[in-house]
Amino acid sequence: MKKIIASVLIILGLVSLSSSQETTYTGGMEVPNDRIRTQAEGEAARCFRLGVQAYYKGSYNEAIVEFEKSLSYLPNDNLILEWLGNAYYKAGMEGSALEYWKTASDNGYGGILLQNKIEIVRERRVTGDSLDKLLKLSEAGSFDGNYNGNFIFSGPVSVLPNMDGTFWVVAYNTNEVLLLNLNGKVIERLTGPLNGFDRPLDIVRMSDGKLLVSESAGDRIALLNEKGSFEKYIGSKGRGLGNMVGPQYIALDYLDRIYVTDYGNRRVDVFDKDGNALYFFGGKAAGFNGLRGPTGIIVVGDSVYVADEDIGCIYEFDRSGNYVQELVQPGTFKKPESMKLWQNDVIICDKNKIYSVDLDTGALMEYGNTGKGKTRITAAVPDVNNNLLVTDFYANEVYVMSKMQELVGGLFVQIENVDASKFPNVTVEVKVENRHRQPVVGLQDENFYFQEKNRPVGSVKFIGSAANNTYADITIVIDRSNTTRAYKNEIEMAVKEIADSMNGRGTLRVVSAGSVPVTEYIGNPDRLGNFSLDALKNPMTTSVAVDTAIRLSANDLINSTKKRSIIYISDGTTSYQAFEKYNLAELTAFLNNNAIGFSMIQVSQGAVDAEVQYIIDNTCGDLYYVFRAEGLKGIYNDIVNIPQGVYQLSFTSTLPTNFGENYLPLEIEVYLLNRSGRAESGYFAPLK
Repeated sequence: MKKIIASVLIILGLVSLSSSQETTYTGGMEVPNDRIRTQAEGEAARCFRLGVQAYYKGSYNEAIVEFEKSLSYLPNDNLILEWLGNAYYKAGMEGSALEYWKTASDNGYGGILLQNKIEIVRERRVTGDSLDKLLKLSEAGSFDGNYNGNFIFSGPVSVLPNMDGTFWVVAYNTNEVLLLNLNGKVIERLTGPLNGFDRPLDIVRMSDGKLLVSESAGDRIALLNEKGSFEKYIGSKGRGLGNMVGPQYIALDYLDRIYVTDYGNRRVDVFDKDGNALYFFGGKAAGFNGLRGPTGIIVVGDSVYVADEDIGCIYEFDRSGNYVQELVQPGTFKKPESMKLWQNDVIICDKNKIYSVDLDTGALMEYGNTGKGKTRITAAVPDVNNNLLVTDFYANEVYVMSKMQELVGGLFVQIENVDASKFPNVTVEVKVENRHRQPVVGLQDENFYFQEKNRPVGSVKFIGSAANNTYADITIVIDRSNTTRAYKNEIEMAVKEIADSMNGRGTLRVVSAGSVPVTEYIGNPDRLGNFSLDALKNPMTTSVAVDTAIRLSANDLINSTKKRSIIYISDGTTSYQAFEKYNLAELTAFLNNNAIGFSMIQVSQGAVDAEVQYIIDNTCGDLYYVFRAEGLKGIYNDIVNIPQGVYQLSFTSTLPTNFGENYLPLEIEVYLLNRSGRAESGYFAPLK
């Protein structure tokens, strides 16, 4: 008789089959295996399970409903409180999320991990932190050219980061260019053509992905394809047009014109994107004594900035080579080297120091210092993770430098999705960011550590990174306000150019933003080659609900490819009802927390309304004018190149599932150089 009763209770899910565990999660509460759970606990468990499943499907509103039902049965259950907070966070309602997390934390749940999550989300909600620029850089890690007695490289002089987190290092002494991953492991070595590189000094990437390497002793520039194979030389030794003597650093403008500092000829040589010589500049002119020792160079807009090692200053020229002014007065620097743009300022290296230079005022701020030992910093280049990769020629090291706040705060790790449909094989999506919502790109399997109930899991496999995706899903939102009526041709042109730039890859959606948003098209972008506004169902109106159009578009993108973005086409004006249903903070949080970018193509000239500008400024994306000189096709590449710190891994679980009734806890730790982060979550196996 007892066996029959036990069997019935197991079928009803009121007790656990597991005899190896002392407790089992039901709903959110741990219940001893030898105790029959109450009806309230059973209903809480059922709703909690549905909530977790809805959450992992991206149905956050449904998840919120189920978690609130579950909480109504077990009002003091901390795990349900945390999951309800998670669902509100993904839905963009961060204030509500913080309330539920804080309640659980005040109950003694979650420890430092939950407290840290609350602190980070609170900090992110405060925008416009002007103090961030004042924080100095500290070393987050380094890669030694001689590691544990093994020779790796010698004389690192320049570095070029890639969008997948890897980076090229130019080794001057060993005449090679190396590809390293984020953990410092050498992936590839390039030695150039048959005759090899001859003292390579700088490396840059053109818009088509091809690489340019200056050869200081070879008096030329080597053109490589995007994989590093040699294609041809640009320039040769000499004094005339197209000749060089000791080329140093390279810069590119938006037309891919090549500017290289010619140290031996005391000038800057300019070539077109195909390597044809155009002109050179930097000689004596009215009010200018000429370059003496040109080194670092950078092109920003229509200005060319050149560092002069002999004079110790920075000069500004226009792109035609006409002298404009001294940006920084003579004698400011001792031995200036490479210059790169970072956070709207120019980063310049000077012996053992890294400076930030304000392009408007010429004001300097010291960002970093490598001390008084044998050191010579030659390049400091921002990478995809918003660090600086710094080459120290004399110390033979490449440093990874970050702001102190990032090092102290660690990594923000989130478990985005758990697919247990093929249990015990489990697939997990993990998002890794820093404290300021910037993704961490380039991690490998060695950076992740998985546990279930404090036990390491087996057979962990690294499947891939979203950063490696070469396509994106796009939703175009078209403003149907009466003020855009005069821009029919511009809007149609913008849609066609965006569709054409996708080259048939990814899914393109078109949403018309009227008083009520309407999804007009979902499918292959190639089918919009003949797009016409006349085909839209949504009529023109005086009142456009921009907020609901953005929300509808974002909802459709949640389960799309990991690289996804909204492109809003409008004249930039809004009506008083444009953001009546969803406030700006919720909209931007919803987009950011689901890694959805937001850009705008403006069809008119003039300032964009503050509400739309706020969304652009506080999400991933940019503002583009419809008739910009570069055209609109580059917008798609900009979206594809938005960093994504989402990783997919799989493992084999060893936990008992109780026919799919048990909540299976999961912990993930991420390690990167001197930083780490941790996340806890859980999932359910399929019901049986």
